[in-house]
Parts: sequence; structure tokens; C-alpha cells
Amino acid sequence: MNIAKYRKMFITEAAEHLQTMAEQLVRVDADPEDRDGIDALFREAHSIKGMAATMSFDATARLAHHLEDQLSDCREQGQIDSGMIDRLLAGVDLLEGLLEDIRSERPEREVDGFIKTLAADLEPVSEAPDPDAEPVEPERNRLRIHLRLADTVTAPGPRLLVLLKRLAEFGPLHESTPGEEQLLQGEISRTLSVQLETAVSQAEIHQCLQRYRELTEITFPSAPPEEKSRKRSVSSSTSVRVGTDLLDRFINLTGELITNRYLLQGAASEKNWQELNEGLGQLARLVKDLHHQVLQVRMMPLASVTGRLPRAVRELCRSSGKEVQFTVEGASIELDRAILEALNDPLLHMIRNAIDHGIEARGSIKVKAWRERDQVLIQVVDDGCGIDPEQIRQQAVQRNLISPDQAQTLRKYDIFQLICLPGFSTAGQVTETSGRGVGMDVVKTAVERLGGVLLIDSTPGQGARITMKLPLSVAIIRVLLIDCAGSLMGVPISRVLQTLEVSPQEVQTSGKQLVISLHGEAAAVVA
Repeated sequence: MNIAKYRKMFITEAAEHLQTMAEQLVRVDADPEDRDGIDALFREAHSIKGMAATMSFDATARLAHHLEDQLSDCREQGQIDSGMIDRLLAGVDLLEGLLEDIRSERPEREVDGFIKTLAADLEPVSEAPDPDAEPVEPERNRLRIHLRLADTVTAPGPRLLVLLKRLAEFGPLHESTPGEEQLLQGEISRTLSVQLETAVSQAEIHQCLQRYRELTEITFPSAPPEEKSRKRSVSSSTSVRVGTDLLDRFINLTGELITNRYLLQGAASEKNWQELNEGLGQLARLVKDLHHQVLQVRMMPLASVTGRLPRAVRELCRSSGKEVQFTVEGASIELDRAILEALNDPLLHMIRNAIDHGIEARGSIKVKAWRERDQVLIQVVDDGCGIDPEQIRQQAVQRNLISPDQAQTLRKYDIFQLICLPGFSTAGQVTETSGRGVGMDVVKTAVERLGGVLLIDSTPGQGARITMKLPLSVAIIRVLLIDCAGSLMGVPISRVLQTLEVSPQEVQTSGKQLVISLHGEAAAVVA
């Protein structure tokens, strides 16, 4: 039997099982004795093992079988500890890497080292080590590592700094191009080459770096030929699941369109203008309905993005020693898949900022989503220390971004928008994760690129609220066409608050600025 034609189906289903496993592991971490949750994890691992074995992906099947065995032991014990959850999450990460190998039609990476390490971690530690034994220093090797960021990363400098600090945790860095000082001074580069002295294996380092989804290339130039280069590649074609009810609507619409075509042909041949007009009206309705149904194929629930966030919150809390209650509301809201793919980094960045500089010791973070007409609003709310607008004024003046007079006249909305300027920060130091305001230009750029608006509001001592107003879809955007000085321009309807006609007599002068009266207030006119 030729199983190659089932590869895409396997990749899609395995990815869904892995995402479910990662989400379930975080939930079970909050309730280690959740037997139903442990049973669900066991079933997910068993499903992946069975599918991989059927497709003859041996390494994937072997690793999934090993995780299944560990979960079987947890089922017998009736609980799962935090250390096991960490190991299982690492196994899920490695399975995702294997899935990427399969998607790119590369040989599956080696998994035996991870399985042996996991087995060694589970072995009981000897109770009485020999006190006279000489301590064994782990053997250190020098590795050359080359990383490349995706072209879509809008702030490569800060990302490379994070990666540089992460690599330094494995051992001393002897070379780095560009270096830390160059990156801090603002040098723009999408590649990072380092020479690292470490006792950690190349496979473990590669597995760690695979978690950074902004990397498109991870190479080890000094490695043997068969292990020299491991690159991520994005498949040129992706598959989506479509419900049978949606397919039925497509079939019905197609049948109606065929009937309408014959009606129009008959009316045209008989020159029956009334029937022709009625047929054209029906055609317009059918095409509009068809367009709506086609867009539904591209729509996906917000949960496909927010489902990954609880794990990120868990890891950030463990590294910072803080306690955070994380909740999501409105995860069933659907958006265009292109918008969802672009939201992953902005959401993660805002949550990192909230934990790193918003929450002081313990608190809560909530992601809320709701619809308003043809827009979706996604809001990240925390109950931390908030953002002080006066501190932003002072920093902006000190950095010569605005004059002292401008600082006093700026509205609160405009003050908070200042933190979206590249490099702007009120934090005392930049942490490995982020600083409140550092990199917010990445968030704003991503939102505006999608045709949305970023709103920031905060009250010192009461937390911060960052809201993204986004269109439902980017496939087709309604625009207002404007003829200005002989040029035709289009403004997205979502960015238009009101249109009105103004006579020349209504335009007045205030100093050097042209203004009109709008709702009792003076509004500037841009000529």
C-alpha cells in the first residue's frame, strides 16, 4: 500500500494531538491527581504512536511509545509530578521537531539520546556515593552554531540578544558575530554565529533552539556532514480540515450557480430583459454567498493560538518565581488564519511583559476576545503595578523624543503610545524575557500590518490593558476610495470613524493650523 499520499493527513492530525498534549500537560500540572487528564494524555501519546508506526516513521513511533510508557506508570500511580511534566513537555517538543522533519521530507532526527536521558532521570539516585571518589568533570567540546531569523521578524536585534544569552547558559562564549555590545548599540542583523564551549550535546542544544519559532535556520558548521545542517522549512502547501456541512453548502451553491447560468443563457437568447435582470440579481446573491462560505474555510478559532499560552506562562512563572493565574475568554471567536499566524508573537510578547514587569509577586493575566461588528477585539489585561504615564513623560523628554512643552500637552492616549517607539523603556534593566515597552513596536507594527489598531491603557497600581482591534479577515478588506490631488487612494473602512462634507467657509485658522468645528471641538485639517 502506498502510504505517501497519507503524509499530509498524518502531519495535520499528529500536530493536533501534540498541541492537545501540551495544553493538557499544563492543565494537569495544576491538578497532579487529575486521573481523567492523565488518561487523556495517555490516549494522545497512544494515537501518535499508532499513526507513526502505520506510516513507518520509526523514530516518532519509538519516542511516542516511550512517552506512553511513562504515562502508563503515572496512571498506575494515580498522579503525575512536576518533574515528569517537564520531561513530557520536552518529549512533546522533540516530537514537534520530528514532525517538522517529516513535513520537510528530511530523515527523522535521533531520539535515542533523549530516551536514555529520560530513563536515567527516572532511575533512583544511589543513597551512599563513595566519598573518596574523584569528581568527574564533564567533557567540554567547542561547537560552532549559526542561527538565522525569519524575514518576518521586525526587531531582530532584541531577538538575537535573547538567543545570545540563552546560548551563554550552556557554557562560555568564545566568539560571537555580531557581539553583545554591537547588538546593544542597535546593529541590525538577522544572523548570529557563535563559538561555544560546552558539555551539553549538540542534539540537546538543537532541541532547545527549536523552541524559538522565529528561527528559520539552525546549523552547526563544525559538525559531521550528515549532521551539519538542520534547517526549518515551511511547506509550500498546507492542509485544513473542512466540516462536511460546509462542503454540503458548497455543493448546493454550485448547483444553484449552474441552474442560474442556464437561466441567464436562455433569457439572453430570447432577449427577455426582465428575466435577465432577475437572473443577474440572483447571480449577485449566489456569488456573495459563495464568497462568504469560501472565507469560512480560512477561519479558525482563537484557541489555536491561545492554547499555547498556558505553557509559556508556566515556564515564565518558574523562571521568575512568580505566581500567575492565567485565563482566556472568547477563545471560540474565529479569525482569518493569516491573522492568527501573525498574532502568536505579539500575544506572547505582551504576556512576557506583564509577567516580567507588571506582576510583582503574584497576580492574574486575562486574554479576552469579543466581536464588534466586522472587527475582533483581543485584550490582554493584568492586575500588576501598571504603567506610570508621568514616568513615560520623563523618559521621553530625557531621550529627546519630545520637548518638555509637548510632554505637558500630550493626551494620556498619546503618552502610552510612546512606549511603542523602538527601544523605548522605563525599566531599570532589560531582562532576558522583555521589558515593559521594549519591543512594543513589534506588537504595534504587527497589528497595523494587519489593518488593526493598538490601544494601551493603564492605571498605576491597578494593572494594564492592551487591546488589539483587528479585522475578521485580510482576504478582502473594504476600503473608502478617495480622489486627492489627482491620485486615487483607499482607506480601510475599519480606520474611518466618520465622513462629512465641509464647505470652505467652515474652515478656520487657529494660529498656523487650519481647523473645523467637529462635535463642539476644534479638529485639525491636514491640507
